[in-house]
Amino acid sequence: VRTPKGMMPTPFAEQLAEPIGYALGMIHSGLNQFSRFDPATARRAITLGMTDIGEIVFLPALVERLRRDAPGLSLSTVRTTATRLRDDMEAGKVDMAIGPLPELKAGFFQRRLFRQRYVCLFRKGHPLETAADPMSVYQQAEHALVLSVGTGHGRVDDLIAKAGVERRIRVRVPHFVALADLLESSDLVATVPEVFARRSARRFHLAYRPHPVDLTPIEIRIFWHAKYHRDPANRWLRNLIVRRFGDPEQGQAAVTEGRASG
Repeated sequence: VRTPKGMMPTPFAEQLAEPIGYALGMIHSGLNQFSRFDPATARRAITLGMTDIGEIVFLPALVERLRRDAPGLSLSTVRTTATRLRDDMEAGKVDMAIGPLPELKAGFFQRRLFRQRYVCLFRKGHPLETAADPMSVYQQAEHALVLSVGTGHGRVDDLIAKAGVERRIRVRVPHFVALADLLESSDLVATVPEVFARRSARRFHLAYRPHPVDLTPIEIRIFWHAKYHRDPANRWLRNLIVRRFGDPEQGQAAVTEGRASG
């Protein structure tokens, strides 16, 4: 239909777009499943969706591995909180996404890399570091909160609230990357994934301890659109990521379609 903003699809067309796109993608994959991908000679740009924590955890090792095994590949990242992430992955503008992304379901495949528990992060010498009653100190403290809208990280705040724990939020920031500097120079406490706390404690004057609230560990997964499930380059890259970052002690979940319960 014609609108002031140009031609727009009807509701019926929008309903048809995903199943038709999925079917065309599978046909395309079937016709090209025997094409080869040679990482040593391939030249192309790769785009990954991830959070700022993801960039800290994955990029250093991934960039070095690509430099060695696939020197013709260039790597870019986009935030998984981008509102068009689903559309961009379907269109091939974003090759894969990594993180806790519960919104990527129908039309996507996924595989678990590892699980992460949440911990409390704070400056060394903070009362919470040696507290015999950590819950009491946690509730009395002032907190820094990361607004992780659009990722599974945002659910932790709901779990804390459902546990009946009230926090005094002093500051809210949109990214995890600002936390270490902020906590080092204050008495603020932050709830963060352990992988981020461990790295921050090594590089800053910080410490961490198990969270006083019983929080469900978060699963970090890799996602790709079903249209590119058989694409040789996509398959090579996601297998590289699984081999490099998958936790063998936790076991590898089988590849599942996002619409499935796994």
